[in-house]
Amino acid sequence: MAEEDYGRYVDWTQMGEGAAAASASPVKGDGKVEIREMKMQARSGVWAKSHKQRALVYHQLVGAIPCRTVTPDAEVYRDLMGDGKGKRQASSLPLPDFVDGSTVPRYCLKAEAVGAVHAVISCVASQFPDISHCPALPAVAALLLHFSPDEARCFEAVSRMLACNEPGRRLMDQTFLAYESSCMTFGDLAHKYCPAAHKLVLATATDVLEVYSDWQRWVLGDLPFSHAARVLDVYLVEGYKVLYRVALALLKFYRKQKTASAGSGKQPPPQQESSVIRAEIQAFVKGIGSSITPDKLLEKAFSIRLFSRKEITLLQLTNEKSLQQRGITVKQKRRNVTLAVNADNFSSEIVSAKEMRDIWSWIPERFALCQPELLFTTSTHGCSLNRFYSHCEGHEPTLLLLRTTDGEVCGAFLSTDWEERKRGGNKLSFFGTGECFVFRMKPEMERYEWVVIKHPELAGNMQSLDLLDDDAPSTDSNTLPVDSGPNPSERLSPFLSARHFHLNSRNTSMFMAGNFDSIIIGGGEGNALYIDSELNHGRSARCTTFDNPPLCGESFQVALLEVWGFQDAMAG
Repeated sequence: MAEEDYGRYVDWTQMGEGAAAASASPVKGDGKVEIREMKMQARSGVWAKSHKQRALVYHQLVGAIPCRTVTPDAEVYRDLMGDGKGKRQASSLPLPDFVDGSTVPRYCLKAEAVGAVHAVISCVASQFPDISHCPALPAVAALLLHFSPDEARCFEAVSRMLACNEPGRRLMDQTFLAYESSCMTFGDLAHKYCPAAHKLVLATATDVLEVYSDWQRWVLGDLPFSHAARVLDVYLVEGYKVLYRVALALLKFYRKQKTASAGSGKQPPPQQESSVIRAEIQAFVKGIGSSITPDKLLEKAFSIRLFSRKEITLLQLTNEKSLQQRGITVKQKRRNVTLAVNADNFSSEIVSAKEMRDIWSWIPERFALCQPELLFTTSTHGCSLNRFYSHCEGHEPTLLLLRTTDGEVCGAFLSTDWEERKRGGNKLSFFGTGECFVFRMKPEMERYEWVVIKHPELAGNMQSLDLLDDDAPSTDSNTLPVDSGPNPSERLSPFLSARHFHLNSRNTSMFMAGNFDSIIIGGGEGNALYIDSELNHGRSARCTTFDNPPLCGESFQVALLEVWGFQDAMAG
């Protein structure tokens, strides 16, 4: 039996010196790798040394994906499309609409191989009628064809990835709802784990979510072949979360390059159309090979302390639910509402439209589709805690802004309806979630998040448990253990209530509280904000929940207090 040619579609002249020789190097044993070794080998780039070794490992990995009982295979492809030995013309096999304009990357393939990828995707479209949005498919199919002996085997590999039915595991988004929520989730991760890069995008682009809508294309489409193949190594072993990691690393490198080219101490350029920033990032990613090796990219990606796959899944499901509630389940022309506080109809006596826009950038992405709606202001509704509650109850989340008589401005993002305070009766009891944060505007804008996000070791006395995230390279991991029985790997995310966590409620989960004579934000050794029943006097101090300095004078008089809600900008 003739040996299969795994380099059939490869243009070796584009692969660099020694690539063809490496492809012909002997493979140890049968090319199979023990599962326990795969993660280490994938991250370290062992398979990049032999084209055939990598092809055989890919075949093993894809073959091990749990799939639906009826998943089309290579024989189905041959029955429908033939043996693929003749040249395919890409123009005669247009890509389906669900790829959303994505083109087939060359990835060191022969020119005629692009037509083969079109044929594979055309067959996928006929066999998977439920796919409605999958912009990553052309890049994934092109990468897999690079390591396939024929079109049929490439089709089977793509089909297995699309038909994966392992609970909690996803490999490719196949609906607009899943894709759009992944973009929102990336935005959440970016402003939490890449704050400097996120701040740069916020300062230079008119629509941040539009920029982040390209995040998958950066990784699967724009990266050069050598980098994309190394990502695929890890992606097939560790799953979808790898794409988030690599995209965040690319964002960090982009920011570093922009900062270096601008020079230290210089202000960022003025805001530009989002399309300009998207093109800049795309050009940077496409040219990344000149300055950043695949090893360096993956090293940066896995140095980012992220939540586990389960936590990312929970966050994505939350964003999906938010989109569903707004009726956004299929692609539509998105109104430019992201972080868009309209100066023409926004009016606050405490902050300007620009300052409110900056505050909006800190808010979780699922609320970025909303516009600020004034619920309560002491200048109109008076200095009454009862009126404060009556205007704020029924709204979740809310944003509290405060200006003191000394001109200091501070505030808090409060994730939970104030009506929740009634659960404690007349007793002052804390409630809320880890998405709450406090901030001050002067002398400079500064946000203080839940302390457990940056210091997970504060999440209870749980030294007996393994606190390592399966992604993390060290014990300094952003992992939040929960009390869920004997399985320490069960973790939940900070957008869930504090009661889900194994926390010391005396110091790290005191988000917000209120009764008839005061409202309190943050607790433990002090309160970030304490305001009396007349909304007239207050105190601010360091608190353990947010690990913040005093947000304003330690004892202050309220000049003005406003509470803003989140109005659905997509309604109507």
